[in-house]
Amino acid sequence: MKTKKKLASLTIGFSTLESRLQNIKVPNLSNHPDWDVLITVQSGNASLASTSNAPKGAEVLAFAGKGVTKLRNQVIQNANGTYLVFADDDITFNLDGLAGAIKHLEQTGSALLLGQAVDETGLFRKSYPTKTTKLTKLNSAKAATYEMVVNLDKVRTANVSFDENFGAGADTTYLGDEYIFICDLIDAGEKCEFVPITLATHPTESSGSGWGSDRDRIARARIFDRAFKNNQILPYLVRIAFGLKKLGKGLTFANYLKFIFKK
Repeated sequence: MKTKKKLASLTIGFSTLESRLQNIKVPNLSNHPDWDVLITVQSGNASLASTSNAPKGAEVLAFAGKGVTKLRNQVIQNANGTYLVFADDDITFNLDGLAGAIKHLEQTGSALLLGQAVDETGLFRKSYPTKTTKLTKLNSAKAATYEMVVNLDKVRTANVSFDENFGAGADTTYLGDEYIFICDLIDAGEKCEFVPITLATHPTESSGSGWGSDRDRIARARIFDRAFKNNQILPYLVRIAFGLKKLGKGLTFANYLKFIFKK
């Protein structure tokens, strides 16, 4: 009888603030003994974060300061798995979906798989492609961290990490860290794909949902400068196209023009 091939190991990497540490729901990995959970936690100030409220069943690493991309980079550095999925503290994972993601990555040799997520009612959180799609800088701007599963060896070999000038905790550019991470992998020549596999459940509202303030608009505008860092014209063209899709959906025409020119 042919032996079924065992799936490679996976690290589920949560990143959070000390004040939210107790919110993390560590998944039951009894059916996946070679998977593990790593939590990186920040204090939000100059002191080392306390881990007294850490859930059981996970390795926990404590840090001072703030900035979620700093924590995710620590996950990349310290994860033991062959593969890694990133997580926020309000995520519930679909373990069968994660297993399917690993299988796809093993079969294709891709560096990153972008999956899909549902909200608390079971509905998709946004519009997703219906088939496997190659990721480019033009179709991956809506990526969320918990939708990303990566081949750690490929990420480390490419020397790609999260840009710590972006993401939650950054003063002005508190969005776009996931998209920039994908763009940097693409620039490094790595294969990245969207695959219609449901990986997680996440609440409807998130930091990536808002367009209502000047702060949101300016933060979003700057993302494209970084994503297309070697081109002076493309960021403007991409903002024109991206902003058009948001007109009347939280973005007025006047603010659309400001978005294009980062005003």
